[in-house]
Amino acid sequence: MPPNLTGYYRFVSQENMDNYLRALDINVVLRKLVCLLKPDKEIIHTGNHMVIRTITSLRDYVMDFDLGVQFEEDLGPVDGRKCQTTVSWEGEQLVCEQLGEKRNRGWRHWLEGDQLHLVRRGAVQLAKSQSLRVG
Repeated sequence: MPPNLTGYYRFVSQENMDNYLRALDINVVLRKLVCLLKPDKEIIHTGNHMVIRTITSLRDYVMDFDLGVQFEEDLGPVDGRKCQTTVSWEGEQLVCEQLGEKRNRGWRHWLEGDQLHLVRRGAVQLAKSQSLRVG
């Protein structure tokens, strides 16, 4: 049975974000800005429905979806693109596949104790971040 990820997670660290964003063709100004942000996450996980809210000092980004059901994700606030997104479980990891202009794009979330891990995938670049559950 997959874990319930409900909680508030405080940003701890990230690695390789600039290279990941560069692989997605994000302009240099936006890349530098994103690399300065320290996003927290709030996850509400109820059965097969999830809301993942990424919280920054500039703007929040909300994903509201049903597990295993493809939906159109508007990444306008992030990189101006839209994609077809499906989020599902692979064992104890929450896996997102984003189909669109950029190939092999997506992410994985999983818990180790109270630490939420996120690995973003874009073409051949990965970016990793960790957050600590505080609520």
